[in-house]
Amino acid sequence: MPRREFIASVPAFLIGGRLLGSSEYWPATGQKQGEVSEVLTSEELEIVSRSAMAKDLMNYYKSGYSCAESILYVALKFMKKPRKLFWAASGFGGGIGHKDLCGFLTGGVMAIGLSVGDLKVSREEARKICAKKVDEYWKWWASLAPYKCSDIKTEGRTSEVCKRVGRLAAARVEELIKSLSPRS
Repeated sequence: MPRREFIASVPAFLIGGRLLGSSEYWPATGQKQGEVSEVLTSEELEIVSRSAMAKDLMNYYKSGYSCAESILYVALKFMKKPRKLFWAASGFGGGIGHKDLCGFLTGGVMAIGLSVGDLKVSREEARKICAKKVDEYWKWWASLAPYKCSDIKTEGRTSEVCKRVGRLAAARVEELIKSLSPRS
């Protein structure tokens, strides 16, 4: 394509990308925003029933711990790390306090990073591994729910939607941690 045509097409490309990016549909599910199920499917129930972190999550979530704190707390227990590290997630609950990025997403990313820190590899290799696992988690999340709290727990929804998302996130984070190194 000649340079002049390319430059002339950039605004259309950017506008088209903006329109596609603002779609009311999520990429992997085809669900409309606000339609995140509050109830685990039988397949999801099986997944969370096999996960120590998912089972433990409800002991903390909404019991004085935010979404970010609760997922990080159960990950710390699972990894046998000092539990006081959960304070690193204290500012991330409630979508960083502004109904933005979901705390189950951000707390899960923190847990993955802490798990990578246990690997006996160079810092450069650890960063690559961490980026790969976070990317896996991020893409998995996109198939589950929107990134923002305000798009998950929309007006009129109960916290059951958050409980479902949190339990599934805990199970996925546990799976990613296990894939890094064998743990009991």
